[in-house]
Amino acid sequence: MIKYPEVIDNEEQLEELLSKPAIEVVELFKALEGDLIFLGIAGKIGPSIARMARRACEEAGISKRIIGVSRFSNEQEQHQLEGFGIETIKGDLLDPDFVKSLPKVKNIIFLAGMKFGSEDNLSLTWAMNTYMPALVAEHYKDSTIVAFSTGCVYPLVVIGSGGSLESDRPVAIGEYAQSCLGRERMFEYGSKKNGTLASLIRLNYSVELRYGVLVDIATKVKNEDQIDLSMGYFNIIWQGDMNVMVLRALAHCSTPAGIINITGPEILSVRQVALEFGQLFGKTPKFTGEEAPTALLSNAGISQGLFGKPKVLPGQMITWIASWISHENKLLNKHTHFEVRDGKY
Repeated sequence: MIKYPEVIDNEEQLEELLSKPAIEVVELFKALEGDLIFLGIAGKIGPSIARMARRACEEAGISKRIIGVSRFSNEQEQHQLEGFGIETIKGDLLDPDFVKSLPKVKNIIFLAGMKFGSEDNLSLTWAMNTYMPALVAEHYKDSTIVAFSTGCVYPLVVIGSGGSLESDRPVAIGEYAQSCLGRERMFEYGSKKNGTLASLIRLNYSVELRYGVLVDIATKVKNEDQIDLSMGYFNIIWQGDMNVMVLRALAHCSTPAGIINITGPEILSVRQVALEFGQLFGKTPKFTGEEAPTALLSNAGISQGLFGKPKVLPGQMITWIASWISHENKLLNKHTHFEVRDGKY
């Protein structure tokens, strides 16, 4: 059982918590065949989930290669990963020759892709989110692949619906979401063509103390900026809980590729969360607009059946984030754009 502190004081403590493997991950790794490679390891999620894999191996008393691939524009991040015992390979996953040069590894965690901000370069967005997955799916056709996707491929649904199900037909709004659906289709095609075991993780939204929907709302409250209520509701999951579920998804891959929604069970109100931050900061939130009857929401019933409910609850995250921001700790300044309703991220 992971013990959670009342407050998180610094990045070292935060990274330690985000990468702490649950006992279920340790037990999985005792039985898991082969090494792991994390494609697109640099970024918000990659370092902590790869480090969790390394720590799970250590706690299980087993030896596995844990490899991270990225362009590594930040050399310090590459050195830090190597310090954690993670092998690194530097290169461009859009380069077919580079992809073909990568070691054939049994277990693949695919994190690469164009994230928010894609409207500024749509051709690159499509290349990274569809062409790159096609290259990877072919090179690793004999591996087991867990690939990150997004809940943005779903349509907006009424609040009382409980969120979109994996069986619901996607209605990707905007080119970013369409390209993400393209990513899924490339892995699905590779899975069907080659019999590759795969799982597609539709995530929304991962949260820690330096970024995420809660950080976006908290920052606006503290800075007394207006908060748009038109996307009035959302789902979140603590990144440490998400890391655990994604690694455990290696044991739940299928052909053709299956889909797993990963998020928390709660449907949170932007207004209510802002008011809670307002109490903690001693501020009165400023709102604009009104809540629409629909929002981007996912139903995580399947993932909870497989992995259990997340251990860190929204109230705990709100408390941690308020303390973190009050002490002016580092933020990544990578906004989620959760308020967007037209798909233009």
